[in-house]
Amino acid sequence: MNEPIAKLTDYGCGKLNLDKPVKPPVEWRISDAPVAYEAALAAMEARAGAIADGTATEQVWLLEHPPIYTAGTSARDEDLLEARFPVYRTGRGGQFTYHGPGQRVGYVMLDLKQRRQDVRAYVRDLEQWLIETLALFAIKGERREGRVGIWVTQGSREDKIAALGVRIRRWVAFHGVALNVDPDLSHYDGIVPCGISGHGVTSLAQLGIVVSMADVDVALKQSFVKIFG
Repeated sequence: MNEPIAKLTDYGCGKLNLDKPVKPPVEWRISDAPVAYEAALAAMEARAGAIADGTATEQVWLLEHPPIYTAGTSARDEDLLEARFPVYRTGRGGQFTYHGPGQRVGYVMLDLKQRRQDVRAYVRDLEQWLIETLALFAIKGERREGRVGIWVTQGSREDKIAALGVRIRRWVAFHGVALNVDPDLSHYDGIVPCGISGHGVTSLAQLGIVVSMADVDVALKQSFVKIFG
């Protein structure tokens, strides 16, 4: 005669959905040496395609580029004041920006189908990621209506410390953010950054925050988990 199966005590946790697949964690990739823009773009697009196909996990790639200018889909030719460095036309949103040594670029490849299919909300989350990261260094980063990026107030001035631009393909987001750690800020003189004149650019170093790129990476990871899980 079969013994009756003992009834498990319900501790208020509810039923477990054992059929629901476990979402793999976001992979973090960090490149120590500067990465050529063409190589980074090709790798990023390939990874985004693989994520959409379900054959790769989401990824955040932290890197630096050699000095370059990139032009987003809204870039105006007159905002390229002097082509000091190679110029790349990209498929991301936004206008002209600068990338170079001393700037931490974060390419974020996330599957919005598995998160939230809301591009505006995603961009706002990227902004909040940067704001939370800056807060860890006691810097108040802020949004400004009509001005893309993250801004800091210095006396009567407002300077941009971080930029962002995204592209969505098959509901997979790629491109991402760029945070000025200690770049040569004079390199911005060749463009009108993000098409916004009348404001400057700044960096952690210019604000008196001397940190290593590794320190910034730790802060970015910590803040990312808070915003994106």
